[in-house]
Order: sequence, then C-alpha cells, then structure tokens
Amino acid sequence: QVQLVESGGGLVQPGGSLRLSCAASGRVSSIITMGWYRQAPGKQRDFVANIVIPSGQRSYADSVKGRFIISRDNANNTVHLQLNSLKPEDTAIYYCTVTLGGRRSWGQGTQVTVSS
Repeated sequence: QVQLVESGGGLVQPGGSLRLSCAASGRVSSIITMGWYRQAPGKQRDFVANIVIPSGQRSYADSVKGRFIISRDNANNTVHLQLNSLKPEDTAIYYCTVTLGGRRSWGQGTQVTVSS
C-alpha cells in the first residue's frame, strides 16, 4: 500500500509556471513508476508525464512536451512536475499516480487553473 500527497496547485496567468509535488509513503521500495494524469471538467483523465523509478526514464504527453518537466527526489520519495508556459487548456485537476506490483494508486488531486 502506498499513500500519495500532492501539493503545489493554484491559479496562474497564461504563460506562467507552477510546480507540483507528490510525496509517497508506505511501500515506496516497490514503486515502479511515478507520474501525473489530469482531468478537465467533463473530460476523461489523461496521461501527462511519468518517470520509471529504477531507470529514470521519462515520458510525456505530446501536449506538454517542451513545457513540463518531471523529476524525482529519491531521498524523499517525491516526484515533482514543473509546469511552464501554461495555457488555459492546461486547467485541470492533476492527479499523482504510482504503479507497483501490477496495481495503480492515486492521490487526491490538486487543482491547476490557468486564467487571466
């Protein structure tokens, strides 16, 4: 069992930046991937980015490539998502997620709103 706590969401103007963080606790040694999905109102939950913990390999959705950066802090079992050049269409609830033992766990989500 892994518990996830997200932080760092908020309101930002177009072109601005935010940094999201996700701290994992519990069976952290079994985590294979850590990453983020997002869900806008009335839409499905979509993949944003993830990182493979053993190798450090990163993957991004096409819509965020070149703007978002995922990184990890192994000492603190934390993954960060740096959101740059934000657009109104990035507005969504961002969910942290991990995979381990063939199962996926989710955080409670953090709201990101991009608006002038």
